[in-house]
Amino acid sequence: MSRRHLHRRRLLPATLAALAVLAGTTAAPAAAPRPPAISATGLGALDDTYYQDALGKTGTALKGALHAIISDQSTLSYSQVWDALKDTDEDPADSSNVILLYTGRSEPKSDNGGNAGQWNREHVWAKSHGDFGTATGPGTDIHHLRPADVAVNSARGNKDFDDGGAEVAGAPGNYTDGDSFEPRDAVKGDVARMILYMAVRYEGDDSFADLEPNDRVSNGSAPNIGRLSVLKTWSAQDPPDTFERRRNDVIFDRYQHNRNPFVDHPEWVEAIW
Repeated sequence: MSRRHLHRRRLLPATLAALAVLAGTTAAPAAAPRPPAISATGLGALDDTYYQDALGKTGTALKGALHAIISDQSTLSYSQVWDALKDTDEDPADSSNVILLYTGRSEPKSDNGGNAGQWNREHVWAKSHGDFGTATGPGTDIHHLRPADVAVNSARGNKDFDDGGAEVAGAPGNYTDGDSFEPRDAVKGDVARMILYMAVRYEGDDSFADLEPNDRVSNGSAPNIGRLSVLKTWSAQDPPDTFERRRNDVIFDRYQHNRNPFVDHPEWVEAIW
């Protein structure tokens, strides 16, 4: 763990202005009609509508209010996730490619599968932590599913998140040891906010486990992932950027119709934990 502070990124100024939603034609899997997209009109509109029941709250009250809000969602099958990720993680410089989470590599959308050099579906909250597999629900929730290089996805496995370790082959800036994985600086905050989204969304009031972060590693099959203290630091160090905000908008407008509240309000991380 001696390397854990050698590659911190400088703090970037956070911005809370929501991005205009990029035009698209991908159909959402929801059968019920939804109101027109409001994310294009900014965070103020979201606070006046989507988040109105959460404003002014902190701690468990805020977590409970956000759980009620974001639990109203459409769901995808695991096969539908392939096409959804081609939309949510599209390379802004090349619409035929996706950006891979850990490597940052731009890879053809069509080059998905299980072979070396291809990309597959990474569960950022490892699916064995709570034993939800690829069942519709947490196993197909694209707020925490991202395209990843097959080999790097395997190297991460189901490890918890922490600083340090040896650099991952083929993925500069990512580190791993026997019990943890550290992503590259540019997506540290993304990883943290995806984990914390899962902890708020899945509270054990459905058929799935109550997912909670803790300050440990080696959580195994328990419905926990750590380290919470490190994830909080990563969220502060790497505020939401244009790519992450667009991704949140696309999931909301075209697919699940719910949002990751920590992308819109990163200050809520500290307000809850």
